[in-house]
Amino acid sequence: MTNSTDTTRAQRAGNTLLVQRWLAWAGLLLGAALLAGCATVARPDPNDPLESYNRSMTNFNEQVDAMVLKPVATAYREVTPAPVRTGVSNFFANIGDAWSFVNNVLQLRGEAAASSFMRFNVNTIFGLGGVLDVASELGIDRYKQDFGLTLGRWGVGTGPYMVLPILGPSTLRDTVALPVDMQGNLVRSVDPVSARNSLYALRAVDVRSNLLRAGSVLDSAALDKYTFTRDVFLQVRGAQVDAAQRGNGQVDMDSGDGVLPEEPAR
Repeated sequence: MTNSTDTTRAQRAGNTLLVQRWLAWAGLLLGAALLAGCATVARPDPNDPLESYNRSMTNFNEQVDAMVLKPVATAYREVTPAPVRTGVSNFFANIGDAWSFVNNVLQLRGEAAASSFMRFNVNTIFGLGGVLDVASELGIDRYKQDFGLTLGRWGVGTGPYMVLPILGPSTLRDTVALPVDMQGNLVRSVDPVSARNSLYALRAVDVRSNLLRAGSVLDSAALDKYTFTRDVFLQVRGAQVDAAQRGNGQVDMDSGDGVLPEEPAR
């Protein structure tokens, strides 16, 4: 019993040390990015007055991605069978449908709210908690929404483009809305905390895994990845807000939140 306890303590100490080292490296990278961001851009884009900071934060995110996120996502994609990865994506998309229902109600979009409500219940009950996307097979459309789009629906301006640490492209309005979106995430209600954190980590790996092909396309196609990513994000996000303001939901709200689509499988 004593040996088992000592082993557990040693493992915990080792895990703590690894976390501390990672945080130290992340802090150094972030500090370097912020210092580099003190330089100004001669002629910033009108939609991107914070370009110098955003480019520095983009560099920081790319370093974190190269060191941690991409290797883990690549291993996940290589080891995990495709049906399992699809089930994971379906599970988190189903959780998102619950929050989309709330935001569709706040936007007074009755049809979209009804679809989100039906999708969540059908997939939760008949799709093994959302692992199977039964609702799509039944022809129930997805109208993905978040609180940033809800603010846009009622006339709140987008504000300048912003790049958030780890999370990536955003806008001032979406950044302000982010804490509300986090509160609306059903994963927050999962207990114990260890299981909740595992779900957060799995979600991050799932999202990054789905972007592996898109990342390779971006690396090979874009002369300036920062500008290309910014323009695509703002264009798609703007189209989503326009659709929310019209209330017709014609834009596919599950089109990747402003990120590049995946490269078609070869």
